[in-house]
Amino acid sequence: LFDGVYPFYPQQRKAALFDISTIIVIVVFLTLACSFLLIIPGIRGRARLYWTLRVLLSLFVGVVIVVVQFTGDWETGWVQANTSYKSFSPVQVNADIGLHIGLAGLNVTLRGNPVKQINETINYNEHFPWSFGADYDRSYSQGLEKGLPSPILYVAEKFSRQSPCAVHGQYRIAGHYASAVLWVAFCTWIISNILFSMPVLVYGGYMLLVTGAFMIFSLLSFSTVRSSPMCLIQIGTRALHVAYGGSFWLVLAMGLLCFVVGIIIVAMHHLNVDLLKTFFDLREDKAEEYLMEMPEVFINPPLVNRGL
Repeated sequence: LFDGVYPFYPQQRKAALFDISTIIVIVVFLTLACSFLLIIPGIRGRARLYWTLRVLLSLFVGVVIVVVQFTGDWETGWVQANTSYKSFSPVQVNADIGLHIGLAGLNVTLRGNPVKQINETINYNEHFPWSFGADYDRSYSQGLEKGLPSPILYVAEKFSRQSPCAVHGQYRIAGHYASAVLWVAFCTWIISNILFSMPVLVYGGYMLLVTGAFMIFSLLSFSTVRSSPMCLIQIGTRALHVAYGGSFWLVLAMGLLCFVVGIIIVAMHHLNVDLLKTFFDLREDKAEEYLMEMPEVFINPPLVNRGL
């Protein structure tokens, strides 16, 4: 302690832009997409377009299912206000305070307007995890020991176990079950891709419907946190309100897309199965099939003439 006050960092920390796990997942799926694009010239005719559309769309659904596990914008909120920067100090700064809630924890962002104020760089992004196996209160205590700015500690304290808001357990359980359901959706997505490579396309469509259903179930699980009122987060004279963020709406869009594509595949199976097989490159031309089945015959002209 320095005169009874926790010291601040000797050097300002830089705000994080992306989560490492998110970058790894995106790089893996981009590698798969680039590998497919390298072999796409070897596919002839109209099937090249069909393969490109199917593979890229399927990879996009898969990367969304995995990436949203690590994103922190299932719920987001921003507010700009004049607020105190350090504890036991009357100095105030003008800053943007952001709250980003994910399945495994939350991020609190503090960015000054301008960034350089009171001879310091005000640009923070602190993560506080609440997933199973992580100790949120310990992370909050470490933030106190580090001497994080007061707005960050104030927002983070609202989600602690000891907070009278009592939202820590709700967010933790809701995020855990939403994550588990999304992993089930990822498994059904893999099964649907396997079935689409076999002559059982209708079952692939059914599994795509199941994938969309599990994605919607994950949204319903996360939405249970709205069953109880959220505590007011007062920053200076302004209030910080949160709303559903990009990851929530992206999962909803992908879930509805899986529903639409699955319904189309099942309907085409009953209405025009030949067109469906053509799109999945599983329909063989009848003439080519006849030639493949017809044995090769060698004819000796002299013997034929003698017989005649």
